[in-house]
Amino acid sequence: MINDLLGSLGATPLAVALRTSLYVYPLVNAAHILALATLFGSILALNLRLLGVATAVPVQPLAIFLPRVAAAGLAMAVLTGALLFLVQPVDYAGNPFFLAKIGLVVLGAVHAIVVHRSRGWQVVQSPLGIVTRRLRLSALASLLIWTAAIVSGRFIGFE
Repeated sequence: MINDLLGSLGATPLAVALRTSLYVYPLVNAAHILALATLFGSILALNLRLLGVATAVPVQPLAIFLPRVAAAGLAMAVLTGALLFLVQPVDYAGNPFFLAKIGLVVLGAVHAIVVHRSRGWQVVQSPLGIVTRRLRLSALASLLIWTAAIVSGRFIGFE
């Protein structure tokens, strides 16, 4: 049942175009890489600052701006990733590294939502810009989650 649905996805005109076009797949893949760079670059910069790196840089403007950049990167990565999935949906759905990547991306997004709804996040976005210990631990967890997602993604093609 699931494999039939996945097979149908892989037979759509869009999936066929991605597989057969000389330029479409490489362009979508490049867009996916740029989206990941945008996502991880903004997360890395913000989390390193929360962990105490570059304390001369005020945390408040970073805490306001960089999550928006990360969200845009995540949205683009999900969109381009869904397109890339269409190329081999049956294979990807059975790939443990792909499944790990998807789980880690969901975990990373949920983690970000929980952190951004916390009192500590409200304080770090205020003019006080105080970074609590809990927020520092969350920054470390975020870095670990997103790094693991990227590493899992790199292993997809080698399973």
